[in-house]
Amino acid sequence: MSTPTHPMYTADEALARLVAGNERFVRGEARFPTVQKELLAALAKGQRPYATIVGCSDSRVPPELVFDAGFGELFIVRVAGNVISPEVLGTLQYAGVHLRTPLFVVLGHEGCGAVNAALAAKQGAQEPARIALLLDNILPGLRDLPPGLAPDMEMRAAVEANVRWSMHQLLETPEAKVRRDEGKMKLVGGVYELESGRVRFLP
Repeated sequence: MSTPTHPMYTADEALARLVAGNERFVRGEARFPTVQKELLAALAKGQRPYATIVGCSDSRVPPELVFDAGFGELFIVRVAGNVISPEVLGTLQYAGVHLRTPLFVVLGHEGCGAVNAALAAKQGAQEPARIALLLDNILPGLRDLPPGLAPDMEMRAAVEANVRWSMHQLLETPEAKVRRDEGKMKLVGGVYELESGRVRFLP
C-alpha cells in the first residue's frame, strides 16, 4: 500500500481552497456530494490532505462542512478550545512528517465555551479538575488582554488571543521551525462566525 509523499497543493493554494469552500458554504452553495465508491477505494490506498486543521470540539463548527471539503481533503484535530497538548502536538507532527500537509490552520470560533470558562477562571471561578487542566492550556494566551473591555469585546479579543496562543505554541516546535525555514509549511489562524458561517482569517 503506497502513501503519497508530496502534497498536491502549495500552502497558498490550500488556503485559497479553504476560502473558496467557506464562501460556497456561506452562499448556501456547498457541494456535499454523495461519496462515490471509487473515491473510497482510492482513499483506502492512502491519504493526501491539503490542510491540517486544529479546531474546537464545538458541534456547531464542523470543519469539513464549514470549508465545503470532501473525504480525504482535510486532516482534522478537534479538542475543546482548540488547545495544544502533547497528544495534539503528536498528531500534528504526524501530519507534518508523514502527510506533509503544506497548510496548518488553527480554527477558533465566536462564543467558545472553553475560552469563556478560562475568562471566568481568571476571576476565580472553579471547574472540575480535568476541565481546569484544559483551561490551564488557555490562560497563558489571555494574559495580555486589555483591561476594562466590555464583555462582548473581551470575549472577541479572548477568542482571537487563544487562536494566536495556539499558533505560537505550534511555531515553537522544532519541526515547525525547520519546515517554515524550508518554506514547506504555512500556519494561519481563523475565527468562525457562528451566525454568518464566515471564517475570518486573522492577519
